[in-house]
Amino acid sequence: MALRLATPGVYIEEKSAFPNSVVGLPTAIPAFIGYTEKAIRGGKPVSNRAVRVTSLSDFNATFGGALEAKFNIKEAEKGDFDFSVGGKGYVLEQDEKSKFLFYNAIRHFYDNGGATCYVVSVGSYADTVGKNPLQKGVDVLIAEEEPTMLVIPEAVLLDEAECYALQQAMLTHCGGKMKNRFALLDIHGGYVPRTYDEEDVITKFRNGIGVNYLNYGAAYFPWVQTSITQLDELSYKNIGNADVLIELLEAEADANFSEKKAAELKLEIAKISDSTVKASALNPVLTSVSPTLKGILNQIRGQINILPASSAMAGLYTTVDTSRGVWKAPANVSVSSVIAPMVNLTSDDQEDLNVTLSGKSINAIRPFVGEGVLVWGARTLDGNSKDWRYVNVRRTMIFVEQSVKFFAKSYVFEPNDANTWGLIRSSLDSFLTNLWKSGALAGSSPATAFDLAIGLGETMTPDDILEGILRITVRVAISRPAEFIVVTFQQKMQES
Repeated sequence: MALRLATPGVYIEEKSAFPNSVVGLPTAIPAFIGYTEKAIRGGKPVSNRAVRVTSLSDFNATFGGALEAKFNIKEAEKGDFDFSVGGKGYVLEQDEKSKFLFYNAIRHFYDNGGATCYVVSVGSYADTVGKNPLQKGVDVLIAEEEPTMLVIPEAVLLDEAECYALQQAMLTHCGGKMKNRFALLDIHGGYVPRTYDEEDVITKFRNGIGVNYLNYGAAYFPWVQTSITQLDELSYKNIGNADVLIELLEAEADANFSEKKAAELKLEIAKISDSTVKASALNPVLTSVSPTLKGILNQIRGQINILPASSAMAGLYTTVDTSRGVWKAPANVSVSSVIAPMVNLTSDDQEDLNVTLSGKSINAIRPFVGEGVLVWGARTLDGNSKDWRYVNVRRTMIFVEQSVKFFAKSYVFEPNDANTWGLIRSSLDSFLTNLWKSGALAGSSPATAFDLAIGLGETMTPDDILEGILRITVRVAISRPAEFIVVTFQQKMQES
């Protein structure tokens, strides 16, 4: 705006010397959808709303903790059993109403480096996990611009067909509707070994996931045995049929102790059915003298700690993005709080997961001696695509696209002329050069790593100018991971 010179004197006019810069947007902001104990923030309900959470304690304050899982003791009908007492085998069956895994999934996310995330609570523990509420939670995220990943750990608790339909909706949301986020998927029944027939869990997943927007998602197999829930978090309260537990513990006391000592223990055992007795006081007494109770609680802990891997992967994506950048493949990294994968894959087992005719690559989680449990795959579900085969390539392109989009927003309604084009070119060149220096772009120089085009005769016609359209063309060479390293050895002729 020109200065208004009306009164004699000295006037100072400041002019901006530098154009607006392109700011790289955050890349590791997952959105989680699931069932929680509560959904209250600031005294107000926040169910079916996207809530920004910055830590596990922040999550606990808003959404509460885990449901007290209930297991029923039943006599084993066949040879397989979880524990035995008096020569009889017994199994532990979890009550369907207590099958929620969202809270432990969030804990696993934070154990693996998770930070800021969004949480959509679609129900409480009084509800049953259902496809429609979870899918409505996906729709809630349409209004949110910040999330870059989508995770629904409890999708695997649905029936197979509903799970696949929900996962298709996740891919459609990420790649069709929003185009700015990436879905992390789990394999339904991913805790069982492959059978390579029509009942094979991987075959069912590939048949069920469809073919749309595959490059906007990645899947991981198998599920993992974690150490999230500790033994001191459990007690006899986790047994739904307390009368059966009392009967077994009394039989154990009769078999292992004198009549007098057994009578004393039975007095303590009887307190299990007394709701006024605090489990925190009674449980240590009983577990110290009862191998059966301690074994039962360890079995419960083992079952509760079996989790799908998507939440841990969201944490690892965050860790890798923070330490290396979104352009580094989130693979060859350790999964924390994991004892072992539920299925021990070999290289031969992984071959079909990684490279398949359908192109629907599944990333393996494998144990290695001396290294722990590692993520051993970095492919999207679109494994046959040379453009979008790798997770880091797709996510880096999303990062570049969204960063440029938000930068260009500041030039809406600016004059569509050479001055504006020059400012945009200068800012984009600086942004992309910095990416190249960071290792995001491949090439020996910026000129080989990217090129820009903007202007009349380059990207626009006179009609575009008249229509108010400003076109920018950006081409980038994104770094790709060295997935297969081939070292050739050959004997050399002796020379002396």
